Amino acid sequence: MLLTIATTHAPARDLGFLLHKHPDHPYSTDLPFGTVHVFAPEATDARTAFTLLLDVDPVRLSRRARPGGAPLEPYVNDRPYVPGSFMSVALNAAYRTALTGRCTGRPELADVALPLTATLPAVPARADDGDLDAGLVERLFAPLGYSVHTARLPLDEQFPEWGDSPYLNVTLHAPQRVQDLLQHLYVLLPVLDNAKHYFIGEDEIEKLLRHAGGWLDTHPERAFITRRYLRFRAYARAALGTPAPAEPTEPRGPTLNEQRYAAVHAALRAAGAVTVLDLGCGEGKFLARLAGDPQFRRVTGVDVSVTALRRARERLGDTAPHVTLLHGALTYRDPRLRHFDAATLVEVIEHLDPPRLHALTASVLGDARPATVIVTTPNVEYNAVWGELGVRHADHRFEWTREEFRAWADASAAHHGYRVTLSGIGDEHPTFGPPTQMATFTREGPA
Repeated sequence: MLLTIATTHAPARDLGFLLHKHPDHPYSTDLPFGTVHVFAPEATDARTAFTLLLDVDPVRLSRRARPGGAPLEPYVNDRPYVPGSFMSVALNAAYRTALTGRCTGRPELADVALPLTATLPAVPARADDGDLDAGLVERLFAPLGYSVHTARLPLDEQFPEWGDSPYLNVTLHAPQRVQDLLQHLYVLLPVLDNAKHYFIGEDEIEKLLRHAGGWLDTHPERAFITRRYLRFRAYARAALGTPAPAEPTEPRGPTLNEQRYAAVHAALRAAGAVTVLDLGCGEGKFLARLAGDPQFRRVTGVDVSVTALRRARERLGDTAPHVTLLHGALTYRDPRLRHFDAATLVEVIEHLDPPRLHALTASVLGDARPATVIVTTPNVEYNAVWGELGVRHADHRFEWTREEFRAWADASAAHHGYRVTLSGIGDEHPTFGPPTQMATFTREGPA
């Protein structure tokens, strides 16, 4: 990943004082996931540029200490390493003093707006559904005073027929304080990527307010930036000053998750399933429900996370000997998943990047081929009922409308020899439909 910051301020070599880097002395520092290098490819009084090169080491990244040992996720997660939260951490490591606005060598320059140009050769700009949104860079940076130039990048210059990649070459130009440019990049690169590579806690609220407190309140995309940066609805509400929903004064009914489990459980019983796969079982909440029903004589949970499987085993204890837990990825064919009556994917598919859905359907409907497959996923139209904070979970790579879900379900069923029935779960809105949508696939061909 590359970021180049350049200026034509006279004398341009003063940029080194503001960034606390000497143009003649390259700088390197190690991070838990790679190495940051800073060097000056150009350093004259007319124009000076500093380039930050972030070299991500995938082996070091995958071997970071985690509870439960090294997980499988880093090896099946094929998201490229692109400027986002990785680059934000690198900016803080390489330019920490500049981010605070201090300049010991030329203190009078710290508050001066210099003619700055920032160049990023490959930047993700993801819409909420994961597709490239070429206008997103303009929406985020133009209100801050930047002139924005973006160019689509070919997937492979040797094979132009393959089309464009999902990344943009981005150049930003504006008279800005160096501190402001760095803070804008620190916050907005993860927003463009719509992902973070590390655990998100309440301290992220303080990070956002520290780096964006001077400009976010007047930004027209304030709510969008806050939601994307903080990922969790409760954290976004806290940062925006939005009160949490009032506590109900009447006895609480079943939660949406409880309704979802009840609907899938009922569909499994109606299908007459005796052996059941819970794909993407997580920490085993639904497995525990199935384990208590004597109709299901053999239940198997599958998940890519070792930690989640360990917690599922702790939840089940020694009271469910007929429940087996398997470590595996649903996008790869696995002979252990064959010969089951039914399989469930409860709020799973939206956690995959859309290009990987074909591999999942080929694995489940094409290879495992249980007689019944039940899939639930959010209905993105219903998010309007919940207000401006949008997508429901930090790791959702997309959320579908009812029509998009129907199109996917119909095409998948037709391709793999199933018929499919769609239904809704939860209180249905007259305009936006139910909060959760469910597809029940019934096999028509042989196993």
